[in-house]
Parts: sequence; structure tokens; C-alpha cells
Amino acid sequence: MPVMPDHWIRRMAREHGMIEPFVDRQERAGVISYGLSSYGYDARIADEFRIFTNVDCAVVDPKAFSEQSFVERRIDVCTIPPNSFALARTVEYFRIPRDVIVICLGKSTYARCGIIVNVTPLEPEWEGHVTLEISNTTPLPARVYAHEGICQFLFLKGDAPPEVSYRDRAGKYMGQRGVVLPRI
Repeated sequence: MPVMPDHWIRRMAREHGMIEPFVDRQERAGVISYGLSSYGYDARIADEFRIFTNVDCAVVDPKAFSEQSFVERRIDVCTIPPNSFALARTVEYFRIPRDVIVICLGKSTYARCGIIVNVTPLEPEWEGHVTLEISNTTPLPARVYAHEGICQFLFLKGDAPPEVSYRDRAGKYMGQRGVVLPRI
């Protein structure tokens, strides 16, 4: 299961709309880098944030998720409280090929500041904006910058397409737009 290189990512983005909008090179002047890299794609974070707060003493329950557990903000710089968490999404919309699975890793610039990005794998034939889970593991407030790099996606091509893809089983997060909350 090889990791796919820049020229494959570029071709799939241009010819098949795998990543939209697509940035053909690393942009780094004065920003946290984003765009095409040697063996991956550094995605940007949009300006839509859901920042967790305990003002209303809500309980986080994936089976009964309460919107009282966070505040919504559309901002260019998001400050995540100490030892807290925020949801956001990528600027880019992804369309994953049937014979590919995608793994996401946080960028080292943020990781070195105690900001951890978690994304579950993008399964074969899934599409949508990627909901990002961002944890501030520090005892200090931490900033995240919209429209700049937040994480890197690595594309792994399988030896053969799966028997059943995410699209085939009508996955509950198919075609998501915006920041999507947990669904049962």
C-alpha cells in the first residue's frame, strides 16, 4: 500500500476533483504552510469554529450531543481555552477515490505548541469537508489561524478496490459541508 507522490495528487486533484480548491505548491510566506507537498497535501482550516465551553455544565455525549457544550464563532484567529477543544473544518472539499484511504497528521508547528489535530481516516469514496478535532493540551490559551495550514493528508493506494466503499454503505458523514457534529 504505497503512499502517493505529489504528481499523483496533482493529477487526481486536477482531473478528478479530489481536492477543491487545490493549491499546487507549498505556500509558506508569512503563514503556516499549506498546499501540495512531496507525499501529501497540507490542508487549511476554515474560519468556522465550535469551541467547547462548560458555561452551561453540559455533558459531552456522542449519542445525545448538546449544542450547549460549545460556542460558535466565525473568526480569523481562534483562541482555544487551556486544556480544551474545538471543532473546525478544512477549507478544502475532498473526494476520495475508491482504491484510496487517507490518513491525517497534525502539522509540527502546532504540535510543538501543544495543539493536537485529530481526524479519523478518510475512507474510500468518502467526500466532504473534513471536520477537524483540535485539542489544546497546554495550561495556556492557544491560537489557531484560519485560512492557514492545520494538518497534512497522506494518500495510501490499496492493491485493489474494496468490496464495499463508504459511498456504497451510505455512510452518515457522506457529503458533509461545514463543521459536522457527531451523528448516530
